Amino acid sequence: MDVTQDAFLDGKISVLQPATGYRAATDPVFLASAVPAKSGQTILDVGCGVGVAALCLAYRVAGANVTGLELQEDYACLAERNAAANALSLAVMRGDLRDLPDELRRAQFDHVMTNPPFYPEGRATRPENEAKTVAHMESVDLHEWIALCLKRLRPKGSFTIIQTADRLQDILCALSENVGGILIQPLAPRAGRPAKRVIVQARKNSRAALQLLPPFHIHSGPAHRKDGDDYSDAARSILRMGHALPF
Repeated sequence: MDVTQDAFLDGKISVLQPATGYRAATDPVFLASAVPAKSGQTILDVGCGVGVAALCLAYRVAGANVTGLELQEDYACLAERNAAANALSLAVMRGDLRDLPDELRRAQFDHVMTNPPFYPEGRATRPENEAKTVAHMESVDLHEWIALCLKRLRPKGSFTIIQTADRLQDILCALSENVGGILIQPLAPRAGRPAKRVIVQARKNSRAALQLLPPFHIHSGPAHRKDGDDYSDAARSILRMGHALPF
């Protein structure tokens, strides 16, 4: 498998990932920034890929105990290599969310985060690359995916998901039981543009009210007008510095 070496957090983390197929970009970085983890707590990254979200969180929260679950062996191996190369702690488990390894089936976590496949079967063209198909096309319905993630949470633990904005209704329907304190953070490319992504966070066994937060603008200005990135200051603090999302 051909791989490339790519920098995240302005070079603070360097990862190997497949040259073709699913390739991590900004979504896992934003996901990791939203998880309210503290040192000593346990975090499960469901569908961890090559480990970008897990490693960004491990970098930000020293002493966090991060575990990744990955179905595809090639990606799981790269996640382990990336963790070692960056001297960050990440335990990578191989397995299917529907058929968890025994160690995970018995475990509960303080936080669960996930960047699941975006597209239900039949609503997008299947990629030619098989690994990319697994990463982008649902083999587990989103409602079931979320329900299985919530089973891995301790009471009052947080669940955090990043998804395309058009799946928000599906996410909220899946979160209708035994959770509360739901935070909805739209991620908009620029001011005045519709959100393309949403981050949704919820607490297990919480009765707190739902909050719809103001859009988070990834880029500054109405259009791209200069060489290089034009990230907003808030986005730059996350994507370059590894800071937490200011919920």
